[in-house]
Amino acid sequence: MADARCTCGALTLTLSQPSKLVVACHCLDCQRRTGAPFGVGAFYPADAVAISGTSKEFTREAASGGKVHTYFCPNCGSSVYWKAENLSSFVGVAVGAMADPKFPAPARSVFEQSKHDWVQIEGAEHFQQSSAAKNSN
Repeated sequence: MADARCTCGALTLTLSQPSKLVVACHCLDCQRRTGAPFGVGAFYPADAVAISGTSKEFTREAASGGKVHTYFCPNCGSSVYWKAENLSSFVGVAVGAMADPKFPAPARSVFEQSKHDWVQIEGAEHFQQSSAAKNSN
C-alpha cells in the first residue's frame, strides 16, 4: 500500500487498503487547491486511512453540492486529503502526496466543462460535471 504525506513530513496518512477509485477533477476549486490545471485524488474507505500529525482544515461548498473539508499541513501548506459530505464513507487523498509514479491512472475525469483544452486524460470515463450528477440524469 502507498502512504501519503505532506512536503515536510509532519502530516502523514497510512493507507491499509487499495484505493477504490482514482479521479481527475478539473473544477476551478481543485485547480486553485493544487495550483495545477487539475487535481487527482484517490478515494479510500474512511476506516482504511490512519492520519498522523496536525492538520488545518478549510471548508468550502462543492461544485457538486454539499461541503468539502480539505486538510493541509500548517507547516508546509501541502494539501494532503479531503472529506466530502456527499461521499462521507470515503477519504480523498491527493495522489501527488503519495509520490508514486506507478500509481494507477484516473478512472474518471470530472468537471471537464472547466478542463484546459490541452489536457488529455486517456482511458478514463469523461464527465462535463461531476460523475454523480451525470449518472443521476
